[in-house]
Amino acid sequence: MGKKNKKPGKGKEKTEKKTAKAEEKRARRESKKVSEEDDIDAILRSIQKEEAKKKEVHVEENAPSPSPRSNCTLTINPQKETELILYGGEFYNGKKTFVYGDLYRYDVEKSEWKLISSPNSPPPRSAHQAVAWKSNIYIFGGEFTSPNQERFHHYKDFWTLDLKTNQWEQLLFKGCPTARSGHRMVLYKHKIILFGGFYDTLREVRYYNDLHIFDLDTLKWQEIKPTPGCMWPSARSGFQLFIFQDEVFLYGGYAKEVSTDKMAQRKELFIQICGLLILELGREQGSLLS
Repeated sequence: MGKKNKKPGKGKEKTEKKTAKAEEKRARRESKKVSEEDDIDAILRSIQKEEAKKKEVHVEENAPSPSPRSNCTLTINPQKETELILYGGEFYNGKKTFVYGDLYRYDVEKSEWKLISSPNSPPPRSAHQAVAWKSNIYIFGGEFTSPNQERFHHYKDFWTLDLKTNQWEQLLFKGCPTARSGHRMVLYKHKIILFGGFYDTLREVRYYNDLHIFDLDTLKWQEIKPTPGCMWPSARSGFQLFIFQDEVFLYGGYAKEVSTDKMAQRKELFIQICGLLILELGREQGSLLS
């Protein structure tokens, strides 16, 4: 028996559909390819190569004020309260994002900026945290964003800046927190307290509510876990953390959650968090933090 006659145009319609589907797949593959200017690994390698050329500390006196930026850190010099230390940050001009790794010192009395260039400096970053102790600034974490904000790299590195010499040193100790940005750090006596933050690579999103302590005398990290039944803050980023006497005050922040509606479509919800939480350092955790 011969084949039944096909309806006119049916084969052509099928071919067109297949071609369109193939084109759609190809376009998706192409869109996922990383352009040269958005290849974070390549950008960071290039920056590292330039950093390796620096052989000595250079201080530019009476430098122009820093460019516009957000998510930088500004820290009081513990050895000189009329001096502020500014590091890093980012700027979005409506088309591209620029991430900075520059270091400035500002004399409040003279209203003068100094721009510091040092060998072995940390890679550029924003949304990191910094605290000052004795004659050093300590920096942990942060993120680097590609110019089109399509790629993100979160740091888990720990650095110290010697304010006497303007020299950086990376601190390599076991037990440090995982890579993150948007966390908060405060200084309590001789310990750095770190809480929360987030990790977002677009493919994977995590918000944290872990508490870590770095002892500046013993140079050791320790994670403090909640005891059963105690109150504990939910995971969050972008909150405020403050020390007063033997208490840490935490307020606000935000988190992003993924949920599914009735149509099984993925939704991202930004949860704004409010409420004041207090961690008492001198009581239950006194033996760990005193």
